[in-house]
Amino acid sequence: MATRTPSRTSRAAVARPAKWTVPPVLVRQERNGVIESVHRGDIVEVDQAGRAMHALGDPERLVNLRSAVKPFGIVALLRAGGLREFDLTPDEIAVMVSSHSGEDLHVRTILAMYRRIGIAQGLLACATDPTPLDVLTAARLARDGERPSQLRHMCSGQHSAFLLLAKLGGWPLETYWQDEHPANVAYAETVAELFGVRPSGLVTSIDACGVATFAFPLREIARAYAMLADPDGLPADDRRATVAKHLVPVRNAMLARPELVAGTRDRLDTSLMKAVPGRLVAKGGAEALSCVSILPGARGAGSKASGLALKIEDGGGYDRASWAATVEALRQAGILEDQAMRMLARFHRPPSLDPHGRIAAEAVPGFELAPVGELTG
Repeated sequence: MATRTPSRTSRAAVARPAKWTVPPVLVRQERNGVIESVHRGDIVEVDQAGRAMHALGDPERLVNLRSAVKPFGIVALLRAGGLREFDLTPDEIAVMVSSHSGEDLHVRTILAMYRRIGIAQGLLACATDPTPLDVLTAARLARDGERPSQLRHMCSGQHSAFLLLAKLGGWPLETYWQDEHPANVAYAETVAELFGVRPSGLVTSIDACGVATFAFPLREIARAYAMLADPDGLPADDRRATVAKHLVPVRNAMLARPELVAGTRDRLDTSLMKAVPGRLVAKGGAEALSCVSILPGARGAGSKASGLALKIEDGGGYDRASWAATVEALRQAGILEDQAMRMLARFHRPPSLDPHGRIAAEAVPGFELAPVGELTG
């Protein structure tokens, strides 16, 4: 692949200050009937055209994508020919869009890809988490005196996508994470194209793992996830349609290997996809952003694709609020029925346990996600 000189994508773009509106209460933390704290937030579901179907709070809330950008950013690698050049498998695509738990299956998948392609794991610049997200893996490593490597960092898959893109372009591998690196610029340009904005208009900042993240109104995030649900469903005159076709293998990989997108234990994204296989794709972002692609037919024959995005104002209270609110929103939207709700019970009302395993408190969702037509008609 020939080296190209990309245009400069500025990280200096700053969001205009907006009047902050107080979001509605979505989840209450209750201990024996006493409300100890509340979590406020905003929810919106839209179709592929961006028309609101359900909403609560402010659909225009500006939100950092954080890890929810990953299914879109990897398109930079796929559109450049990476799928064919590196013979990427669904497992490898799934782990490159993941915020994984650092389990052995995640590490094995990335290592096998590196060995086949010829990339040294020491090039990863995502640093090292003190422990993997998976508590059993963390306990085993501590017991064996093994220090976690960068491979067990939740964002090592995303960083691998940058490394592969750099290798494909013939660009330096060691500096892939820097703002002006061609791989970083191509990633940002692809995100801008998929969200229908100019690269110069991106509102960017630095994510915790050291690469860029991007901010969009919650409605636009939901719209992008509606596109992920059915990339081929965009009208031909939609300027995103040409690049959106590369989202098909991304969606399919996430559907096929949900445990690689997050983890095998206590991860909402994986559990949602396994509870209703083939009906939705889920991907969260830090600070309690939850995004769901609802596939065509998920509500029954003939139902169209949509995207749901939810943001908890205070960051989620150790995941409990985003878990509870996401499951409840999908229930009210008609995606999760009785069997799925039973499978997701621990996420719907996340318990806090005492040292003896007794339920001491619960996060309880309490809101009404009415159809937009009923709110405005």
